[in-house]
Amino acid sequence: MTHRLDPTDRALLDGWQRGLPLEPRPFAAIGRALALSEADVLGRLARLSASGAVARVGGTVRPNTAAASTLAALRVPEARIEEVAGIVGGEPGVNHSYLREHDWNLWFVLTGPDRSSLDAALRRIALRSGLRVLDLPMVRPYTLDLGFPLDGPRAAMGLREAPDMAALRPGDDAILQAMTRGLPLEPRPFAAVARRLGRTEAELIARVGALAGAGILQRVGVIVRHRALGWTSNAMVVWKLPEEEIDAAGAALAAHPGVTLCYRRATVPGIWPYALFCMIHGRSRTETLAILDEASALPELAGAEHRALFSVRCFKQTGATVAREGAAGVAAE
Repeated sequence: MTHRLDPTDRALLDGWQRGLPLEPRPFAAIGRALALSEADVLGRLARLSASGAVARVGGTVRPNTAAASTLAALRVPEARIEEVAGIVGGEPGVNHSYLREHDWNLWFVLTGPDRSSLDAALRRIALRSGLRVLDLPMVRPYTLDLGFPLDGPRAAMGLREAPDMAALRPGDDAILQAMTRGLPLEPRPFAAVARRLGRTEAELIARVGALAGAGILQRVGVIVRHRALGWTSNAMVVWKLPEEEIDAAGAALAAHPGVTLCYRRATVPGIWPYALFCMIHGRSRTETLAILDEASALPELAGAEHRALFSVRCFKQTGATVAREGAAGVAAE
């Protein structure tokens, strides 16, 4: 279902995908910027969340910083897609799961507190499904930010600086987990989360600000569901390139308007030769393919073998698993 937004809803979503005010009453601050009351902002966000247009108000954690993550795929016979998607989605660490146009058709993102937790989850999925799991951990990110404008001209997301891992402090895993699960839609959301974590409101706001400033929290704001907002023709494009050309091609893709994610991943000899991945979000297949045509004509990618894996169906989309169950405040989230 595609949701139609009134101009105020659109301004709320488009203007606050990042930069959530880090103060005790963030929704009142948003209201002042939009000439709305705090209650109106909260009501709109609650309605948009209930309709599926908003995933949460919170944060996204940069992959492989405070936690481990990987992209994985299964080659699932058509008659077993529902069954196997259920097995995959039943793993708590799976936060995204999509059916895509390819022989390797069921793709999912798996996150956890460390690599061993990912390995255990992948083994369970392989055992329960009876299928080989293609494990493609990230080697290098080029751009990892889905907070792109919903209206207006496409803009390049660009390269992002490396995160400052020295900013992490004991107890931050529980804060990051709370932000990926989302703030409560109430006047003082940080106070509510702080109580669950045994912190003060001021401490929590300060730590969220520090983690965002360090690039560990990639962005803090309204996390939207693009498919529900009309971006229904989305393709994961995979590229096969010589080793020495991958980084230059990744930088070129990251700088291209319309490319929303770009990263390098491990290959699997004899099975998966594509090391460079990018996402193109479009409102129609024609729009997405037009952006792909432009990207494939870039000097760094001209003539490179590539495949566009359009998403067919979303099975699961939720916040990432960062902390171990039982860490301070995690079980209560």
